[in-house]
Amino acid sequence: MKASEIDEAFDRGEDISHFFDWSKARRPNLLKDRDMMDPDLAQQLESCLVAYSMDRTPDPVVERAAVKATLDLLKAKAPGKSVEVRVPPHAAVQVIEGVKHRRGTPAAVVETNAATWLRLATGQLTWADAVKSGALTASGERSDLSSYLPLA
Repeated sequence: MKASEIDEAFDRGEDISHFFDWSKARRPNLLKDRDMMDPDLAQQLESCLVAYSMDRTPDPVVERAAVKATLDLLKAKAPGKSVEVRVPPHAAVQVIEGVKHRRGTPAAVVETNAATWLRLATGQLTWADAVKSGALTASGERSDLSSYLPLA
């Protein structure tokens, strides 16, 4: 198909996304400090963020790896066991010094989806905006993680 035909279809309001290979899509400067992070993580994050920006679902394997890697960064930045951060169905970690959680529901819980978590981790979304939109729930003492974000 010619570019002019794609333009015409777009102007008519037709879905033209099937004409493109979105797996190769890139947005330069999407990650501010990409050169300072693990190259695999940078690629995973970029792939997920590009997919989210186009209202698409990223590759589940890549998304899971990016979530786990960024939660590991949070764990290194805020060691401890007083707050449980959950990003279902991918992972959960315990972070921040304080009263240790051992069994049952922890006293402080943060829960969100992968898209919101990765946007928070990369600075594409603020903590306040995530809470305000309802995309993130945080309850309990020390559950405000805004001082630890962004991570990447």
